[in-house]
Amino acid sequence: MNTDAYTRTALSVSELNREAKVLLEGHFDRVTVEGEIGNFTAASSGHWYFSLKDADAQVRCAMFRGANGRVKVRPSQGDSVRIRAKVSLYEGRGEFQLICEHLEPAGAGALQLAFERLKKQLSEEGLFSPTAKQPVPNDAAHVGVVTSATGAALQDVLTVLARRSPHTRIYVFPVPVQGEGAAEQIAAAIAQADRLTQSGALPLDVVIVGRGGGSLEDLWAFNEEAVARTLFAATVPTVSAVGHEIDFSIADLVADTRAATPSAAAELVSTDQNEVAQHLDMLTADLSRSMSRRLSDLSHQLSTLKRRVRHPGHALKQQQATLARLNSSLYRGTIRQLKAYRSQAEQLGSRLDAQHPRQQLSRQRDLCQQLGHQLQRHIHRHLQATRGELNHHIKLLASLGPEQTLHRGYAIVTDEQGKVVKHAESAAEGDSVKIRLGKGLLAAEVTGHPEH
Repeated sequence: MNTDAYTRTALSVSELNREAKVLLEGHFDRVTVEGEIGNFTAASSGHWYFSLKDADAQVRCAMFRGANGRVKVRPSQGDSVRIRAKVSLYEGRGEFQLICEHLEPAGAGALQLAFERLKKQLSEEGLFSPTAKQPVPNDAAHVGVVTSATGAALQDVLTVLARRSPHTRIYVFPVPVQGEGAAEQIAAAIAQADRLTQSGALPLDVVIVGRGGGSLEDLWAFNEEAVARTLFAATVPTVSAVGHEIDFSIADLVADTRAATPSAAAELVSTDQNEVAQHLDMLTADLSRSMSRRLSDLSHQLSTLKRRVRHPGHALKQQQATLARLNSSLYRGTIRQLKAYRSQAEQLGSRLDAQHPRQQLSRQRDLCQQLGHQLQRHIHRHLQATRGELNHHIKLLASLGPEQTLHRGYAIVTDEQGKVVKHAESAAEGDSVKIRLGKGLLAAEVTGHPEH
């Protein structure tokens, strides 16, 4: 047995993993690997962790926040992808892994799959809803264009607007229209155009966003989520003019209006000056004919009125005669009215004299005297009648009073308290009583109650 292996200084686990990592990273340059996503996790730090596998093996992968921010479509479990990565080893667990720097769907079919997935997501969120669309002007005076400064799309827009509407002001927001980072710059340019319009710095009526034709991969920047959401948030009307006739991009579906090509977009937002000139010529001819007819009608009316108009002197004489007649009628009417007013004033004067306080006072005094005499006569007659009635009642009362009864031989017996004794049993033997006769009063004592 070789004892040198035991006498050599032992490595720690950390040292072993570190040397293995150096060997791996030194041996491999960047590698491109295709496989299927598995165990995908998006950490709260923004990093992605997943496995890349095929039918026979798998490898752990990490994609840090700065790198995954450039990925067009976020991967999902089971997606087939192609990655460009650096071979490394995670020292903490001694695990072989790939540090992913670039990730894209594997193959054209994968791009279409990513397109359909994002299209479905944005549709469910309402970004394609017709109710969210704004009307796009067809005679815009200020047009913003978000496209490549060197591409044919910009030249097409400029050419069409120069021919159809040379007065239109064009504001170019140059951006790359394909490649890494193109979508973010397109979205930033749209947001800038909208922000400048809202602040009043630019009077944009509409913004055209687009490019010339190309493959699905060439046009992919206009299928990015960032561009779609910026188009949806814009307050200025937008036209998507991605140069392909058959298929729609995500930008086409989100923008307020879609044009098949940049040239079509320029025609959509402008009015052809030749058509306007022809229309003005037609209106001018119609106006000229209308004015000629109107002048002819007015000339005919003037001739008719000239024949109907009489000499002013004749009308003046008629008006003078009418004025003299009205003046005479006014004089006579005024005299009659004055006489009526004078007669009315005299009547009112007589009535006023009759209502003078002195006259009223005299009449009231005479009335008071008459009423006084009537009152005295009425009181005298009433006293006489009352006096006769009183004498009659006195005589009647005297005839019915006790004195008359006593004079006929009856007597009234009272006890010592002055109460009338109505029954013999009310007075006991020995009681003193008083007897009132027709004339005089007797004092007596009860000695018994003899039988009747």
